[in-house]
Amino acid sequence: MPAMASRGRGRRTINEINMVPFIDVMLVLLIIFMVTAPMLTPGVVDVPSVGKGKNMPKVVAQVIVNKDGTLQFKTPEATRSLNQREIGDAASRWQKAQGADSASAVVISADKGVQYETVVKAMDALQKAGVQRVGLSVKQGG
Repeated sequence: MPAMASRGRGRRTINEINMVPFIDVMLVLLIIFMVTAPMLTPGVVDVPSVGKGKNMPKVVAQVIVNKDGTLQFKTPEATRSLNQREIGDAASRWQKAQGADSASAVVISADKGVQYETVVKAMDALQKAGVQRVGLSVKQGG
């Protein structure tokens, strides 16, 4: 029996947890947070919105990512089906053919069901090929 006196004295064993130190610590933390919370300044993030580009490209080529992961390179002249390795070179050659002073861009358009990994690989191929302006196509509206 835990409530029995030990060695004949009047002491009893305590089988409860002392909550007073825990409550003291929690109240101190509460006071600290209440004092410091009004001093925090919220960070403002300027998120870009669609259609607010300053220099809109005059000539645009599209890299179309289909549902099955295949890629198409669509220029104003023609549309070609290419693989992952060829897409960057084709876009780079097309952009150089437009001229250095030309405002040309390559836009990646992907189907809604495409894995994000495929889009990132296409962006990576364009970056490795040295394509200067790359954008993502966004469907507006609901």
